[in-house]
Amino acid sequence: MTQPASPLWEGARDLAGQLVRAGHEARFAGGCVRDLLLGIEPKDIDIATSAHPDQVQRIFPQARWVGRAFGVCVVPYQGQTYEIATYRKDLGYRDGRHPTEVVFTTDREDALRRDFTINGMFFDPATESVIDYVGGQADLQAKIVRAIGEPGERFREDSLRLIRGIRFSSVLNFTLDPATQEAIRTHAGLISMVSPERIQTELTRLLTE
Repeated sequence: MTQPASPLWEGARDLAGQLVRAGHEARFAGGCVRDLLLGIEPKDIDIATSAHPDQVQRIFPQARWVGRAFGVCVVPYQGQTYEIATYRKDLGYRDGRHPTEVVFTTDREDALRRDFTINGMFFDPATESVIDYVGGQADLQAKIVRAIGEPGERFREDSLRLIRGIRFSSVLNFTLDPATQEAIRTHAGLISMVSPERIQTELTRLLTE
């Protein structure tokens, strides 16, 4: 597995290193790990960490919080922008899009709350290893888009995932897992809970990527 030699990647390694030197875990998360394993250079890199928001703030005073209660901030660094988020578990969803409450937790619990297995992996830049609690590597090799856990629950939590699943399948030329595909059909009406702007963004990406 070849790591990109890009300013974006090197900046992310630097930020993760600062978190680790402060005594916390720091791992790249989500789509950038999927792209890395597919040999695609990531367009952005998200960092998941065991550091709580106050600890992240002390390490990165320039952080701009976009969801402090959820442990999510944006950190500008060397001309790039990175999202850093505390490992969390979501407790209930109020509107089919956003959790009502979160608790800060472990990397494993954080992986289990995510949407699809191919997006649920972590990469540890310190050890250059993939951490996979959800079977994402196997599904990448099999070219399958599979919801993490019970598909219907994932779509009831966040209705935008209905379109995201189809987008990933189309853009990557992957097959939808049968249970995931059936859940998309069953819960298709939930898409009405998503704003037209978010739907348009997903459809634009579906058609242009």
